[in-house]
Amino acid sequence: MTSYVVDHSPGSGSRSAARAWLPSNAPQLSLNGEWQFRLHPSHLGLGDGAPDASGDWERITVPSHWVLGPDGALPLEAGRGRPIYTNVQFPFPVDPPWVPDENPTADHRRTFDHPGWEAEQVLLRFDGVESVYRVWLNGTEVGIGKGSRLVQEFDVTAALLTGENELVVRVHQWSSMSYVEDQDQWWLPGIFRDVTLLGRPAGALDDVWLRTDLEPNGHGTLQPLLRASGAAYPVTVRIPELGFEASYADADALELADVGPVEPWSAETPRLYTCEVASTGETVTVRVGFRRVRIEGDQFTVNGSSVRFRGVNRHETHPVRGRVFDEAHARADMITMKRANVNAIRTSHYPPHPRVLDLADELGFWVIDECDLETHGFEHLGWADNPSDDPRWAEVFLDRIERTVERDKNHPCIVIWSLGNESGTGRNLAAMAQWVRRRDPNRPVHYEGDYTCAYTDIYSRMYPSLIEVAAIGQQTGGIRYTDAPAEAQRVRTKPFLMCEYVHAMGNGPGAIAEYEALAETYPRLHGGFVWEWRDHGLLTHAPDGTPYYGYGGDFDEVVHDSNFVMDGMLLPDDSPTPAVADFAAVHAPVRFVLDGDELAVRNHAHTVGTDHLRFVATRIVDGGPDSEEELTVPDLAPGASARVAVPESLRAGTPGAEAWLEVRAELVADALWAPAGHVVARQQWAQPASVPVMTLPRPGRTELVSAAAGDVLELGPAVFDAGTGRLSSLHGLAVDGPRLELWRAPTDNDRGAGFGSYEDVAPEATPFGLGVPGPSSAERWQERGLDRLVHRQVELRQGVDEVVSTVRVSAANSGLFVDVTYRWQLLADELACYVDLVPTVGWDCTWPRVGVRLDLPAELDSADWFGTGPLEAYPDTAGASRVGRFSAGVDELNVTYSRPQETGHRPALRQLQVSAGGTERLRLRVLAAVDGHRPGFTLSRHTPQQVAAAGHPYELPASDHTYLFLDAAVHGVGSRACGMDVLPEHALWPGAHQLGFVIQAPQA
Repeated sequence: MTSYVVDHSPGSGSRSAARAWLPSNAPQLSLNGEWQFRLHPSHLGLGDGAPDASGDWERITVPSHWVLGPDGALPLEAGRGRPIYTNVQFPFPVDPPWVPDENPTADHRRTFDHPGWEAEQVLLRFDGVESVYRVWLNGTEVGIGKGSRLVQEFDVTAALLTGENELVVRVHQWSSMSYVEDQDQWWLPGIFRDVTLLGRPAGALDDVWLRTDLEPNGHGTLQPLLRASGAAYPVTVRIPELGFEASYADADALELADVGPVEPWSAETPRLYTCEVASTGETVTVRVGFRRVRIEGDQFTVNGSSVRFRGVNRHETHPVRGRVFDEAHARADMITMKRANVNAIRTSHYPPHPRVLDLADELGFWVIDECDLETHGFEHLGWADNPSDDPRWAEVFLDRIERTVERDKNHPCIVIWSLGNESGTGRNLAAMAQWVRRRDPNRPVHYEGDYTCAYTDIYSRMYPSLIEVAAIGQQTGGIRYTDAPAEAQRVRTKPFLMCEYVHAMGNGPGAIAEYEALAETYPRLHGGFVWEWRDHGLLTHAPDGTPYYGYGGDFDEVVHDSNFVMDGMLLPDDSPTPAVADFAAVHAPVRFVLDGDELAVRNHAHTVGTDHLRFVATRIVDGGPDSEEELTVPDLAPGASARVAVPESLRAGTPGAEAWLEVRAELVADALWAPAGHVVARQQWAQPASVPVMTLPRPGRTELVSAAAGDVLELGPAVFDAGTGRLSSLHGLAVDGPRLELWRAPTDNDRGAGFGSYEDVAPEATPFGLGVPGPSSAERWQERGLDRLVHRQVELRQGVDEVVSTVRVSAANSGLFVDVTYRWQLLADELACYVDLVPTVGWDCTWPRVGVRLDLPAELDSADWFGTGPLEAYPDTAGASRVGRFSAGVDELNVTYSRPQETGHRPALRQLQVSAGGTERLRLRVLAAVDGHRPGFTLSRHTPQQVAAAGHPYELPASDHTYLFLDAAVHGVGSRACGMDVLPEHALWPGAHQLGFVIQAPQA
């Protein structure tokens, strides 16, 4: 019978009670490795007994997902099914608890020899299997396991044989449990975490919880909560480093112990003590940390200080292994987080591999540990039949939270328990919260879907607007989901956090700095968690063998949610996007403000002072370091600030040059996560100087006359095309341009509908500053033809040292125009170009950019520039930008986003040299406008139109030019893929613009 596939039970058979996952000296045997494998198209008709060992079997590695190949070449042709990506929708009919007959079901088989243990009991542990599985040992059914990302142990003592043993596990892709595991991720069936045989000796410890606390006097307390038989006693608990040892004769003797003065654990000082718990039959090792978690009024505190979460949501994903865990990769990932000033992780949306939490304890992160629960697909049905409010599912919900808490309860990094994600609301969630409070009253309960805080301890929101967040901080509003005064008042008494806010999909997210500013302004606001840390792309191959990272729809799924799974600050190949640097800059643990001759330094840390940092001030002249001094900054306690005099030698301006003051804070000594010298904070300020301005072009020495068609127009080393008025060569270097460009390849945020646009209405006119529903920015731009502009030369005139071209630019079926004047002047051996553009009246939407494009030879492959860098930046993502001199290859200048889109803009350019094979071919100097504003630049292998047409990087055509864009201004990027639109102050509205540059092509 296969009724277990669609029943409402949390599992059955010889399941053992949930317990902590701990290192032990009890014997164990890994059953990972090569297994036999056989895939069936359905769960029906397979019989009730253990699968027969005869017949044809393939081979598979456990742990793995059967829909993924060992090298990332997805084996669709091998008949193993396919990965499926959905965000909300279910990839099967919504008919709970039923699933289709077309239900891929895989038998996994292996043999192993009895390890010869002298064990009183033997357990078989599965750390993760998707979705439901049935287990036989030597033909005897052991039980049914459920909860894909949850540990399950079965007692197999009676079924284990001396000699060879046969283990068979039947795994079903779809089951009733799929309805409560609808997380935003790939559906990837298989045994994807470890399988282990555990010997449990007589007198073993069935469970250990060392519940710790930190007293106001600095002493640590420890409450051993053990589950063990009488034969396990006496039990000894010792912490050698603290000189603590206590022996307990029986369970009744267990009592709270004062272990003396301790160094507290926090995310910034992750102090761990190794504790041994020894019974008569087993010794387990627990790394304990002493800290006190409390909610005090509307403040969430650890060790008495309010916490600001500067966090990320973390899924378990790898482009080849899927959710199969690799510790070295996880450690490297989390070190990258620490270096980016990430201090918190939400384990979206399930408990991670247990070693991840060990690493979080060690490296230092505040962790929200989330239960393996999401029923998001029911939202499309108005939450009808949602399991969260259906009593038939009550046991499943309680089983899931119990196994989450019991496995992970010893970790000091976990400061909040989360019931799950996007599952509506209902009685089963409330029951989960009550269970957690009874079991662990010292950690609060989180669940974003409890909008009125009826059963949770924290007011949590996803993607609130800045206006709403400010209202929440000011206690003046922001209560979106209730009109009941009592409920609203209850919500206002709770700490507030954003379990998801800005959406890091593709180029972006914007406005991180604005959210952080609010969190620092209002004590009730406790920061939030960016969605999300990394893209979930799966390595696959194009028909010609080209590797690429696939997303929804790349594997012939029936339903999918496209590239919405590519929404992280890291690309699938582990490369940080510029969002990582922006996040790090915005969330620096120390912040600087220059006030005249003094530098104000403020410590924004939770726990640590600043004595582990060195402060260095550098004077930068024309983009290069000129002089440097170490600043004497007193050790600042968290929240404290000081003012430090800036040495006069670093403050002086330089006639005829740009001077900048740059201050950085760096590690004095090596840390677990970074070497000495790692920069944790950096800021720049321009020093008073004469700012070059864009002067109006001087009149030509001779009168300008109209050029006739077919005329050859030359201006010193420059040749112009008389038909278009554009430059065609410079000192023999082929050039085509400039031409007006208003289009950019839409970002994921440009394409997103999010929570509405600000383009139709001022944000203050909407209830929570969300804008109004409407078409995406990309749709608006395309409707107005910005991607298909055509040019009509109105007039071309020439003189001895000037060429002036007037062009009208528009699109088919449009009555909107931009009139552009290009005025070229010969200045000795340089050529100056002044661009004036004026739109006609009637433009009614933002522009993605306003600038000009020059088409250059394809062999140009690198750039050196004086301007901002080193990474791309836009009006709302420029936290990490600084002025300096930088160099990079053309391909390095642009981010290879999983879906091609706008990339590579660097604002405030001064000088640019473009080279081919190390030889300079083009030199460009940008003129600042009267207000000091300078255009930015982008150097790309492809046009925006080519980039916009490609769904994946491999679909971009072969490059036949290198394209240089000089932009007077660009539109922000926002977070509208799932969140706020570009803020009004970062939006680019049509208007008149000027830009000027001097161009030179050194003779070969």
